[in-house]
Amino acid sequence: MYRATADLMLPTSLIGSLPRPDWFSENLGTRTFLQAMVDSKFRDQYSDAVGVYLRDQEAAGLDIFTDGDAHYDNEVGGQSWTSYPPFHMDGFSKGVPTPATYKMGGVGFPMGHILHDYLEARVMPAIEGPIGRGDLQYTAMWKTAQRMTRKPVKFGTIVPEILATAVEDNYYTDPVERVMAFSDALNGELNELADAGCPVVQLEEPQIHMIPSRGPTFGKLGMEELVGVFDNTVKGLRDKTEVWCHTCWGNPSQQRMFLEVQSYAPSLEYLNQVDADVITFESCSSHHIDLKAIGEHITDKKVAIGMIDHHSLQVERPEEIAENIREALKYIPVERLVLVSDCGMGREGMSRRHARYKMISLVLGTNIVRKELGLPEADCIAADERYSLLRTE
Repeated sequence: MYRATADLMLPTSLIGSLPRPDWFSENLGTRTFLQAMVDSKFRDQYSDAVGVYLRDQEAAGLDIFTDGDAHYDNEVGGQSWTSYPPFHMDGFSKGVPTPATYKMGGVGFPMGHILHDYLEARVMPAIEGPIGRGDLQYTAMWKTAQRMTRKPVKFGTIVPEILATAVEDNYYTDPVERVMAFSDALNGELNELADAGCPVVQLEEPQIHMIPSRGPTFGKLGMEELVGVFDNTVKGLRDKTEVWCHTCWGNPSQQRMFLEVQSYAPSLEYLNQVDADVITFESCSSHHIDLKAIGEHITDKKVAIGMIDHHSLQVERPEEIAENIREALKYIPVERLVLVSDCGMGREGMSRRHARYKMISLVLGTNIVRKELGLPEADCIAADERYSLLRTE
C-alpha cells in the first residue's frame, strides 16, 4: 500500500541512521524503551536528539523522514543495529553476555583491521528458549518521532537472517528454525507498528543479494529461500502500510565490507519477488553500474536509488546528483523512482555537519530535475541565501 510515496514524484528520503549528537551521552542499554523514557535525563536527551534529526531533515526539504535510529546505543561500528533485538526479545539469556562466534562467512577482518573492532563489539546474549517479541517497543519509538512532525516518519529494523547469524544458540537444533523464529517474532512487532499508523516500515538488509558472493546462509538458505523469509516477516503489512526493502553492501564505521565493487545483477530476479512496495539500492558508491539492470528487472515496485555515498565525507554536488537522476530516469519511470542515501550515515564515522549537507545536496539535486520536468520543487530552507550569515553589499 503506497502511503508515504503515493502522491509524490521523485520523493526524497534517508535510509535511516544519522550521526549521534555529542551531547547525547545517555544509552538505552538493557532497559526497555518505555522504562528509559521514565529517566528524565534520557528522555530529554533522546527527545532532543530526535527533534534535531527531524529539524535537519525538514530544513533540507526531504519528503519522508526517519528518527535517525536514535534508539540505538553509541556502540562501536553501529553494532547496536544488531544487538538491540537480542537484548530486548524473549528467549535470550539474562546472564553476562559473551562475544559471539563470527559466523557470517565470506568476509574476514583480521586483527589490525578497523572492522576487527566491530567484530569484537559483537557481545550478545545467547538464545536459551523460544524467541519472542519481548520488549522491542518499536511502536513507542515511532510515536515519539511522529508526534513531532506532520511529515511521514519511516521506521526500520534489521532482518531475521542477520540476527540468526549474530548470536549463540543453545535452544534451536536447526539454524533455519532459528531464522523463522526471529521472522515470526518480528512480524508480530511490525504488524503492531503498522496498526498504530506507521506510514513506512523498512526491512533492512535481507541477504538475498549477498548470496552470489557469500553462498547460502547456513549452507541452506539461498536467494529463493530468503525471499520466503522476507515475505514471512512482512506478512500482513502491505494491507496497512508501505513496506520498503533496504539493500546495501554494509557500512559499519562507514567502511566498505568488500574489496571489490559488488553488483546486484545476479540477485535482481529474486529481489523483484519480495513482498515490498519499494526496494532501495546502494548505487552512488558503485558509480551506478546497475541502473540498467535494475530498471530491467524491478518492474512492479518503486525503486529507491542511492544518490549519497555513506562511506565518503565528500559532499556530493547538486549538479552531480541531478546528472545521476537523469541517468536513472533512462531506465526507471519517474513515477516509480525514489531518491535516497545509499545507507545510513550514523554508523560511527561521519559528522552531523557532513550528513546535514549531504541531505541538502540530495534535495537540491532532485529539485534541479524536478524543475526540468515541470514538477513541484521542495522547499529547502537550509539553502535559502536570505539567511546566510555572510555580509552582503
